[in-house]
Amino acid sequence: MSAVFRYLPLVLLAAGWELAARSGAVSQLAMPPLSQVVLAWVEMVRSGELIANGASSLWRAGAGLALAILVGAALGIAMAWWRPVNAALGPLVEMFYPMPKSALIPVTVLWLGFGDGSKILLIFLGCMLPVTIGAFNGARGSDQALVWSARSMGASRLRMLWDVVVPSALPEMLNGIRTALALAFILLVSAELIVARDGLGYLIGYLGANGTYDAMFAVVLTVAFLGFAADRAYQALMQRLLLWRE
Repeated sequence: MSAVFRYLPLVLLAAGWELAARSGAVSQLAMPPLSQVVLAWVEMVRSGELIANGASSLWRAGAGLALAILVGAALGIAMAWWRPVNAALGPLVEMFYPMPKSALIPVTVLWLGFGDGSKILLIFLGCMLPVTIGAFNGARGSDQALVWSARSMGASRLRMLWDVVVPSALPEMLNGIRTALALAFILLVSAELIVARDGLGYLIGYLGANGTYDAMFAVVLTVAFLGFAADRAYQALMQRLLLWRE
């Protein structure tokens, strides 16, 4: 029953969309009826156009995010554990974190061209910082009593890092990865809108430029639901990974 109330706003939004478009309260050129958008979505799935472009987008987002998690987690923990690393990299992280990541689109295109590489690099650079900061904050917040206990028992520095610091950093790092997950979709669509020959962002721009607004809205909703599904799946994974805290 709670699930019904939880998703009731989405149902009401869908009904309001359909009613507003059908009644003429909103121009169908600006917002086609939702039923028409669904039909366009089904047609694009049948033709394979949506699936092929979606696969390209998910590959870019997944590759960039995976690299960002690996590198960002390692950098964040290293910055918290070794002061020289923090002194060298801390100012760079502080400088680039507030910068709009979409500003890097021309740079990545200049370096790697219009292929997958520039989008993967953009997502990697944009998503790495939230993971780095999450891992850094989590590692810095490690329980010092546990660190001292491990040290008094003769644990090596690397053993303390793996057995005490990394588990302590995990909750904050996972929150950083969740932020990076949302950012990956934003950067992906932004880059594909501007510099791509395929992908969901490219489809949105192409269909909008050609006036095929029902299909354009279908792709926009696809991106929204992919992001929603990815976030829900990630939350479930987080709960499993943090069971040990209970």
